[in-house]
Amino acid sequence: MLDYLRIMLNARLAKMDERGASAVEYGLLVAGIAAVIVGIVFLLGGTLSGVFQNTNDSIAPAN
Repeated sequence: MLDYLRIMLNARLAKMDERGASAVEYGLLVAGIAAVIVGIVFLLGGTLSGVFQNTNDSIAPAN
């Protein structure tokens, strides 16, 4: 009976460890996506700023 309880406890602890690993994997995935977004913003930031400035300049005389 004691062996059975030990096996069940070890199985439960192993299952909890997998949840932690999944959380870490999701955290790494979110960090990777955030890094890609930041990289794109830095690469295209000047271009996007120019596009918005041109749009603003073309709209301003209409008002």
